[in-house]
Amino acid sequence: MSDRLILMGMIGKPHGVRGAVHVHAYTEDPRALAELKLRDQRGRIMALDWTGDGIARVTLHEADGAHVVADRDAAALLANTRLFVERSQLPPADEDEFYLVDLIGLAAIGEDGATLGTIAAVHDYGAGASIELDDGRLIPFTRASVPAIDLDAKRATVVPPAEIEAELESKAGP
Repeated sequence: MSDRLILMGMIGKPHGVRGAVHVHAYTEDPRALAELKLRDQRGRIMALDWTGDGIARVTLHEADGAHVVADRDAAALLANTRLFVERSQLPPADEDEFYLVDLIGLAAIGEDGATLGTIAAVHDYGAGASIELDDGRLIPFTRASVPAIDLDAKRATVVPPAEIEAELESKAGP
């Protein structure tokens, strides 16, 4: 298991004058963020202490010690701070479930066994996830298009929809 960073939430605007902030959690249970060793995009370690629904106090752990964000001005400086966790901190996914980050780097293999490339990225903009192969093809992340994933073998069976293959062939020319 790698130590890739996974985006777990984002700090929003300040809440009140005593340093609390709004936190937008990207997890099923937002309160679970308080149990994780979070870090921001600059590598600073942060801890959350929930004070209400979506409201938390933040403690910054820096080289000179831990500091609780204590006022509105300091809280405002944290607005739009993304909160990450190392993948190794998360529990194993249930059977037939995956952390999207675990798919990146898997070999994409066609049903006939031919290598289609490597999964370079996974995108999820809210209307359903898609995988991006290293040649730029976007494939819907559905059971029909990705019928099998074997994390141990580091491969995924990928069946691009016919319209994606037709578009690729038309670009290649005669």
